Amino acid sequence: MLRWTITFLIIAIIAAVFGFGGIAAGAAGIAKVLFFIFIVLFLLSLISGRKTID
Repeated sequence: MLRWTITFLIIAIIAAVFGFGGIAAGAAGIAKVLFFIFIVLFLLSLISGRKTID
């Protein structure tokens, strides 16, 4: 799940770069939403994905 989260985070960052740069002005809102959603998912997967070694 961490691999999927990182993949989607990278896609969201790329979409944000294009959206914020004015290349695709209509995609800026979607990129912002995706960016923050996947930041949250990335952080949640980092926290819940840790396994303790006994």
